[in-house]
Amino acid sequence: MSAGFRQGWKTAYPLGISEGYHLGSCETVIRSNQRKEPLRTRQWRLMFVVSGQGDPYATIERGLLLSLHELVSELRVATPFDDVALIAQTMKPDLVLVFNGMDYVSAETIQLLRQRGHRTAVWFTDDPYYADLSGAIALNYDIVFTQELNCVEWYRGLGCPNVHFIPLAVSTHIYKPQRVASEFHNDICFLGSGYRNRITLFDAIAPLLASKKTLIAGRWWERLERYSLLQPFIRGDAAWLTSEDTVNCYAGAKIVINCHRAFDDDEINANQRRIPAISPNPRTFEIGAVGTLQLVDARGGLETFYTPGVEIETFASPEELAHKIEYYLQNEQQRRRIALNGLARTVREHTYSSRLQELLHAAFLS
Repeated sequence: MSAGFRQGWKTAYPLGISEGYHLGSCETVIRSNQRKEPLRTRQWRLMFVVSGQGDPYATIERGLLLSLHELVSELRVATPFDDVALIAQTMKPDLVLVFNGMDYVSAETIQLLRQRGHRTAVWFTDDPYYADLSGAIALNYDIVFTQELNCVEWYRGLGCPNVHFIPLAVSTHIYKPQRVASEFHNDICFLGSGYRNRITLFDAIAPLLASKKTLIAGRWWERLERYSLLQPFIRGDAAWLTSEDTVNCYAGAKIVINCHRAFDDDEINANQRRIPAISPNPRTFEIGAVGTLQLVDARGGLETFYTPGVEIETFASPEELAHKIEYYLQNEQQRRRIALNGLARTVREHTYSSRLQELLHAAFLS
């Protein structure tokens, strides 16, 4: 047995034991917190119109459809490029639900559906970042769902009579704890585009990130002032990662950073009214579902979903983020305790099966 083999075995063996123990703990948490009774299928006919925008929306839509099949008696999926009105005339749905709805589905199509007696709804999933655009089309629909709590009263103020807060969630069919290849093992992981507020944050903690095994994946990271320092850790994909790669990256990391985009970034947003964003992004739930510790920038609405310090960790400054990264990398037991608590809360309350039951109840029974 060579010295190199012995050293590799001594390093890998305890890591394998630790990973196996954590995965076993995750399985126990999932079994203890997932719903025991079967979902109730309602005798409703639903047409679901996808966004037509590709990923990351397509992965969210795939998770939604896995749950919708269990909740309604008849489900028809259409794209915005189909003749939605003609399909509805044949299917006669009880509800036409347009996901995101920012592009492609015309006001004339929605008006025709309503004239024919079809109930219509839109679920905006990028509020408030494109509120200038969503506000221009919200009145076309019978029902408006938004994933941002701060937009509910704003839509009502525009004259929308039926507005509901339905945040995004996660499909535990897609996002779940799992063993991953060594190439996905990292101390720190961040997936997402290099928006200006993220650039500022990562520039501030660049020396720390460069001293760890770090993965940053996404567009626009070349805008970093310290790009040369972090370049070896950046996977600058022009396109979004596949959902499989995303799960692998989250599951293989010790810590995942989640930094929301800024609501007042005029470079990329269409939010002239400066509606603040307080509701969590879908990554919050996706990271929670894989059983990895999440460090997320503190948001006003976060505590409705997770308890900071118990089920998730937060930061309010680069200094606090750096301190908590160091602390949790050195304290595996505390890191995994919070990750398991977050997994339990996610499985119990934040799956798409739970969210869609709320949405359908609001659409048909409220």
